[in-house]
Amino acid sequence: MKKPQEVAPGPLDATAVLNALSAAIIVIDAKDAIRHMNAAAEQLFESSQGHLEGKPLVDLIPEDSTLFSLVAQARAHDCPVSEYGVTLDSLRTGQRTVTIQVSPVSEEPGAIAISLHEHSIAMKIGRQMTHRNAARSVTAMAGILAHEVKNPLSGIRGAAQLLEQNASEDDRVLTRLICDETDRICALVDRMDIFSDKHPLEREPVNIHRVLEHVRRLAENGFGSRVRFVEAYDPSLPLVLGNRDQLIQVFLNLVKNAAEACPSDGGEVVLSTAYQHGIRLAVPGSDSRVHLPLLVTVQDNGEGIPSDLGPHLFDPFVTTKPKGSGLGLALVAKIVGDHGGIVEFDSQPRRTVFRVYLPMVQSDPGVDAQ
Repeated sequence: MKKPQEVAPGPLDATAVLNALSAAIIVIDAKDAIRHMNAAAEQLFESSQGHLEGKPLVDLIPEDSTLFSLVAQARAHDCPVSEYGVTLDSLRTGQRTVTIQVSPVSEEPGAIAISLHEHSIAMKIGRQMTHRNAARSVTAMAGILAHEVKNPLSGIRGAAQLLEQNASEDDRVLTRLICDETDRICALVDRMDIFSDKHPLEREPVNIHRVLEHVRRLAENGFGSRVRFVEAYDPSLPLVLGNRDQLIQVFLNLVKNAAEACPSDGGEVVLSTAYQHGIRLAVPGSDSRVHLPLLVTVQDNGEGIPSDLGPHLFDPFVTTKPKGSGLGLALVAKIVGDHGGIVEFDSQPRRTVFRVYLPMVQSDPGVDAQ
């Protein structure tokens, strides 16, 4: 039998190859106008090639950035130039650490291909491990408090009630004070109980936009009544594999922090969702690794987070609020970690962004999303 003749594969489409790369690729002409961007660059700068094509590169990156000096070197010497650990700081990207590679395009004089390789994927995973460890320390503390503090307090309260029966009117003021203070301490311990691992996480398909809509309504009718809310949702986003009530708790905490950080006049909180590729993380308590393509961001236009608090922001009892407990973001880190997700932030004056990466439902489970 005659074998079918093999057909030689055709040439690969260059655009498809560039879009398959995780590095952000931008091609500029001799006048520094944008000629082409791949999919990773569109995600990095949160805009499409069609919208940015023909616009000057300074619309994306400040002209005092190291990138422009590297472009000038590449043109002057007609050779590739690269630099590791550059801080890319713009309104579109926030502060990101990248490796920049700049290469002349020989076929077109003056044209430059720019590659931006973000360090943050490895850094995100490393920071998330730190956040999980901080949450675990609070979990252990919650167990200790429940056993070592709450039980003796019940004995103290019971003794105060017995003394109250035969006490004078003046002494009853003191016994009442003992009971009130023990009740207050028990209430604090109960608040810590939310960090315990007594109840396994029950996950199901969740429509994250319904969660955010619920949180927004709560905010608009309460702590965020003076803040303008802006929604920028991707309507094609798949369902999240998560626990609806706990996800509401996560975004309620983040939105409350954002609303309280906003200026008294002109405060704005932006809620957005997007689909991104390329991040995987191990699920706690299992050998599996999940893809985390679902990105939810909460952005405010407040003064920003002090730089000295940044590395410890998700640690328990760290807060910028005079009357804050410092448990809100620690709880956020725990819940997102229990979902196998990542939470991160970047902050500068007038632009603080918290990003939450979550797993999606891998197949249609045949049930309605919550």
